[in-house]
Amino acid sequence: MSWSKALRRTGLAGFVLSVGVALGACSFSPVYSGALAEHPGLNLAYAKPTTRLEQIVYQELSLRLGTSTAETAPLVTVTASSSAGDMMVTSTTNPAKPVEVTVTATLTITARDGSDTPPTIFTRTAAANYTRSGQVMADNAAGEEAAERAAKSAAESLRLGVLAALSR
Repeated sequence: MSWSKALRRTGLAGFVLSVGVALGACSFSPVYSGALAEHPGLNLAYAKPTTRLEQIVYQELSLRLGTSTAETAPLVTVTASSSAGDMMVTSTTNPAKPVEVTVTATLTITARDGSDTPPTIFTRTAAANYTRSGQVMADNAAGEEAAERAAKSAAESLRLGVLAALSR
């Protein structure tokens, strides 16, 4: 075995060892478990939804953050609304028209433990696109589905906002 092969193997072994040590110093913290998930502020109670979009946001949040039935658990109240507007359309003979649905969701966390802590408010907006074809039933179904997709995106953004606020 020549010196160059021995040096290459030694260099490779040293590189692998140093990468292992460097990665060993890193730590990853999962969002769904660990210290952040055990935070008492995540024991949340949810108000009743009044619209389908609010129901979607409540379902996503309770699935991801968990839910509590305790009387003193902070109460989460969500309002969600959607608006649709035609996207830029050129004049063509194609009957398909692109439409963008925007959902704005506002989440309010109110303490119910007797403290005078002010409510925490988060507002997020999400958009989803669909194509209007001129058939009323298909257009309505596509619009509702796009609004639901946007509501799920807004709920995910709200969840991340809550986790970020509680991690401080």
